[in-house]
Amino acid sequence: MKISDILQKDEVSLSCELFPPKSGSQLENVREVVKEMARLKPSYMSITYGAAGGTSEYTVDIADEIQNVNRIPALAHLTCVSSTRKKVHSVIEQLKEANIENILALRGDIPSRADFPVPGQYRYAYELIEDIKRSGDFCIGGACYPEGHPEAGSVGEDLAYLKEKVDAGCDFLTTQMFFDNGIYYNFMYRLLKKNISVPVVPGIMPVTNSIQMKKIISLSGTMLPMRFRAIVERFADEPAAMRQAGIAYATEQIIDLVANGVSHVHIYTMNKPDVAGAIFANLSEIYQHR
Repeated sequence: MKISDILQKDEVSLSCELFPPKSGSQLENVREVVKEMARLKPSYMSITYGAAGGTSEYTVDIADEIQNVNRIPALAHLTCVSSTRKKVHSVIEQLKEANIENILALRGDIPSRADFPVPGQYRYAYELIEDIKRSGDFCIGGACYPEGHPEAGSVGEDLAYLKEKVDAGCDFLTTQMFFDNGIYYNFMYRLLKKNISVPVVPGIMPVTNSIQMKKIISLSGTMLPMRFRAIVERFADEPAAMRQAGIAYATEQIIDLVANGVSHVHIYTMNKPDVAGAIFANLSEIYQHR
């Protein structure tokens, strides 16, 4: 099933994100995580893609496991700036062979090598989106940043690039994590003014330990509201309490989104079926998968 079809339905959907193993020896562990996540019956599951080799070689395998073994629609991530067009097209063909219909098209981190950008290779996400569009009947997702991309010179510049991706053929967008729903609502208003009308799925990250929070700040620059900071400061040295508080905070965010008419939510579950399971249990009467 294409994710665009799921997002057209007037019912609550919850999706989960996983990342592939760093080595083949860990592949079976991730397959077990997939199986546990699938028992929750998410509307779809996404699997990330490590640039320049590494975990990227397992993305198609895990997407295949999600969809063709566990019968949950799979969304395969695909990044481009650290890959050649030949490599990207090879992955696209593998996804076709596995009957994977959904791709999240991402630029990825800019390589540090001096010869970037390489003539004839990818530089921007919209180029990847155009290539995928030409390569088959895929549902294509893209990423967006409610607080602005860290590399963008201004909010206006960031929205212009986002419009470029949508115009290239992006069917839906998934946001970077945020911890204040007001940021998402304001972002949606800005998209409306720019005539960006594709579905925008909010991404929610349940933060269950203080180390995780520090990484989030260093990598994304995401704003942490005082209410959330207070939770972390109070429970940082109490792992069980921090886990419970993080799950409760993420649950509350999702409830507020749904109450305000946002039907589709993506959860960055970080390969933790227990955390995902706790959130799904908290929402058992709100999310009733058919």
